[in-house]
Amino acid sequence: METQFEIKTSTLTETEQIIDLILGIQQKEFNIPITAEDQPDLRQIDEFYRKPGGEFWIAMDEEKVIGSIALINVGEGIGAIRKMFVHQDYRGKERGIAQKLLTNLVIYAKEKNIKNIYLGTVPILKAAIRFYERNGFCSIEKTNLPAKFPLMALDTSFFVLNLDNDK
Repeated sequence: METQFEIKTSTLTETEQIIDLILGIQQKEFNIPITAEDQPDLRQIDEFYRKPGGEFWIAMDEEKVIGSIALINVGEGIGAIRKMFVHQDYRGKERGIAQKLLTNLVIYAKEKNIKNIYLGTVPILKAAIRFYERNGFCSIEKTNLPAKFPLMALDTSFFVLNLDNDK
């Protein structure tokens, strides 16, 4: 049975569901030792993402949050992806939820004149890394990140997507 889902910008109404989705994946699925308190941006989406010119999107299956992705606009044509998560039951190329979330973000980034989108992740997220690489992201050394890139303590693998080449 095909899942009908929609991508939309998040509202305060979905905050608890977003936190539950993300923590569930981080803690239960991947045993990453991180809490909601370690991620204050999740309770301050407007201040953290929208005010500087970014956005936070969610994938919804009726009233249920099943995915998320966020863009931080750090200025000077630089964007950073954060909070890219899809619920385990909704993953896979055939569903296309992650792809639609990322496509939405890239379209928005181009509209905001962002030239390069960076992201950091952890090596245990192998499927996510393959997904980014299939979408044109290239691995880069931490030392090659822009000074403005907001580093997360746990991240050790970094990628960039150049939107200038993606006409």
